Amino acid sequence: MSRYRGPKLRICRRLGPLPGLSRKTSNKQQPPGENFIQARKLSEYGIRLEEKQKLRFNYGINEKQLLRYVKIAKKVSEPTGQILLQLLEMRLDNIIFRLGMAPTIPAARQLVNHRHIMVNKKVVSICSYQCRPGHIVSINNRYTSVQLVQRYLASSSSVTIPNHLELNVKKLYGYVKGTAEQNFLLLKLNELLVVEYYSKY
Repeated sequence: MSRYRGPKLRICRRLGPLPGLSRKTSNKQQPPGENFIQARKLSEYGIRLEEKQKLRFNYGINEKQLLRYVKIAKKVSEPTGQILLQLLEMRLDNIIFRLGMAPTIPAARQLVNHRHIMVNKKVVSICSYQCRPGHIVSINNRYTSVQLVQRYLASSSSVTIPNHLELNVKKLYGYVKGTAEQNFLLLKLNELLVVEYYSKY
């Protein structure tokens, strides 16, 4: 299944707030659908599926990518759900978003794809690049790159930067101090249900 490029608010109405996908909020209270009928109680499978979809849409990854992250997380001796969230949080596009250099993860992905972003003074154009403690995420020296990120930073001045990251606004770079902690995640979900969903793999 390819990456979702449809209406973002429709997904947010169905799954709840997804800060990585969109900043916008809808005034409509009911889930999407022309002839909305009160949904029946979700089955156990439906609950797990919904949690998995939250994770997938928030971080902007497809099914194949998420399954790959789950398999990597299962190989580590620590809790699978915790490692899975760390892997997703340490992606380059998410680091840029959490630093406030982009309003959403799709916007951060565009910055990376257009070669506006550097890691340790080298241009990186791969969104899934895994950042590690000690990495420095900076902006390309091009005028357009600097202007674009400065505009994003001005519009996201109220963003709370998590403890594992540090931002230097004047010099336009971010420093990765450590791995992501679950307490500072923006997305609220039960990662154990996601692990259970993929238990057959």
